[in-house]
Amino acid sequence: MNPADAFHPLRPRLLRIAYRMLGIVAEAEDVVQEAYLRWHQTDRAAVRDAEAVLVRTVTRLCLDVLKSARVRREEYVGTWLPEPIVDAVEGDDLTLPLMMALERLSPLERAAFLLHDVFGMDFEEVAKAMGRAPAACRQLASRARAHVREARPRFPVSEAQGSELASAFYVASRSGDMGALQALLAQDVVVYSDGGGKVKAALNPIYGQEKTLRFFEGLLRITGVNSSQRVHEGFIDGLPAFVTLEKDGTLQTTALGIEDGRIATIYVTRNPDKLQGIRGLVADKLPS
Repeated sequence: MNPADAFHPLRPRLLRIAYRMLGIVAEAEDVVQEAYLRWHQTDRAAVRDAEAVLVRTVTRLCLDVLKSARVRREEYVGTWLPEPIVDAVEGDDLTLPLMMALERLSPLERAAFLLHDVFGMDFEEVAKAMGRAPAACRQLASRARAHVREARPRFPVSEAQGSELASAFYVASRSGDMGALQALLAQDVVVYSDGGGKVKAALNPIYGQEKTLRFFEGLLRITGVNSSQRVHEGFIDGLPAFVTLEKDGTLQTTALGIEDGRIATIYVTRNPDKLQGIRGLVADKLPS
């Protein structure tokens, strides 16, 4: 059996699993590449189910990465957000807030929840992938489910409504129309901004409508009105979003969590290390 013939059809699924577990595209790609190298070294003639073997390999590699990632996340400057994926692949319901909730889980809880609840594997398969007993994996997934329940959207937003709210938010936040912006925001809105210590960003989350309005007013005093260019509209990890080129030359993604028709959460990613894929997507709209 040619190793590539069995591997490449499974690569998108393996990459989705790795990204959902790690939240960083480059790390996910590294894990999948390592799985491919190990697949080359496997006695493939003795393998009955290539997908099961490869999922098991990717899962265990991800668990190893997560152990070291936990230390790096604790040392991260400011809020850590998953790397944004524009117009994320359909096939699971893992939104950006749910991925953030997964960050609070142990690596084993995260793996059990993702493999069973998101990717639809039964607990016998999950147990083999994780090297644990099925009963233990069932318990891990149950604990994870309880922790992330609140992160699941109660009332999913339609694509049309999400796009309309994202567009209205962009216009209001850049034009200085604080009345229009206030009308879009929930009273308990939260702003998360990830600069990773590389570019300017709010170090801590901003809570509440009043503080959020003051935050955007402050930004406008610094940058001036209509100072950014919107270079892409769409969805990021399941949320209505847009990509902008800011006045200081920084590329930025903004994704919006919607509850009851209002913006309840704003996720802003500015860390350039996390925006290389986005930069490639919008390269034709950026100054040369």
